[in-house]
Amino acid sequence: MTRSPPTRRTLIRILARSVGTTHNALYRLSKGRVGGRLQGLPILLLTTTGRKTGKARTNPLGFVRDGDNLVVIASNGGMDWSPAWWLNLKHDGAATVEIERDRRSVAARQASVEERARLWPEIVRRFPAYGRYEQRTTRAIPVVILEPAPATPDG
Repeated sequence: MTRSPPTRRTLIRILARSVGTTHNALYRLSKGRVGGRLQGLPILLLTTTGRKTGKARTNPLGFVRDGDNLVVIASNGGMDWSPAWWLNLKHDGAATVEIERDRRSVAARQASVEERARLWPEIVRRFPAYGRYEQRTTRAIPVVILEPAPATPDG
């Protein structure tokens, strides 16, 4: 029995996971001094709960601030499939973000049509790669709002 070669999608996921793991380690060790910016875009670490495994999954993502909220883009580099972190957030909107030394709980949601219309042009102006990703894919690239999670009675 011969084994079929890995698909492009599988290879991209393996590479992304390897790069992400290294990035996360350097970011955490340096408290964001290494890996805290990429091409002028600030980077946060987003930890979600795997929708299939229930395990914590951490991804480095570019972000912009919008008042008290953080905005991330589920571009997946312009691939025709959504990033796993976005699928995890759609399943369970609770997550944790790390920005340099700061760690906080957030609640994630997809931007409304109005919010996306307001945010997207500014994001693309500041970070043109997102515009190229949008041209590369047939899917609508989600703009994701990370809001501060409500305080819980136990802290």
